[in-house]
Amino acid sequence: MTIAFFKYQGTGNDFVMIDNRDGTINLSQPQIARLCHRQFGIGADGLMELTLVPDYDFGMVYYNADGHLGSMCGNGGRCITQFAYDIGIKKSEYHFLASDGAHQSRITPHRWVQLGMQPVHSIERHTNYDFLNTGSPHVVKTVVEVSLYNVVAEGRSIRNHENWQPHGVNVNFVEVLQPSHIFVRTYERGVENETLSCGTGVTAAALVNAHNARGFNHVDITTLGGKLYVQYDQIADDKFENIILCGPATQVFSGSVVL
Repeated sequence: MTIAFFKYQGTGNDFVMIDNRDGTINLSQPQIARLCHRQFGIGADGLMELTLVPDYDFGMVYYNADGHLGSMCGNGGRCITQFAYDIGIKKSEYHFLASDGAHQSRITPHRWVQLGMQPVHSIERHTNYDFLNTGSPHVVKTVVEVSLYNVVAEGRSIRNHENWQPHGVNVNFVEVLQPSHIFVRTYERGVENETLSCGTGVTAAALVNAHNARGFNHVDITTLGGKLYVQYDQIADDKFENIILCGPATQVFSGSVVL
């Protein structure tokens, strides 16, 4: 079987995109893992299928790099919005369905993609870290000089800790540069490595570091893969609504592959 694919990246978080609106492509877990493999495949942090869903502009089906179905991917949601536009689904605003429910997105005049995230109404505060779910589960840990931090070793240890089994957790290490500017590095489960950026991870880090006690927050975020921002309304200490993740999303290349 030969399938067409497209490679996209959002701040270095890269994805294999497949247009499966006709429903004819049915990839197995080993096939997806091979396509995402950086030496033996196309190479990506994950794979997405754009599908047809009644009453929505499209559906987003996300697989981790290990080939298993994943939870919500924020940068993936931004990239699939750009992909939808590029393949001819041209709208001023999109309404699509992902694993955690419905999302709205749009492409800004500056060619960044804004993605509406689900509300967050709970943050578990601990002495050395915080935990919350922004469509995917995230530990957020504040550190000094995150650029020098051993993200892979420390992230893997936390991800595999018995407290987070059987599914594991994503781990974000955050340095606060200014009240409204943070530097985030993320170890992602399913990839089992550090990624250059993680959309749900930077969203989690931004919520944990809300700099206004109540009301509107805008947080600029630096990742190894580039710049993003997160906006939201803080309703209570652990209640956030109108959450928007925004950053670039671009096509890298396209081609076909034989499976």
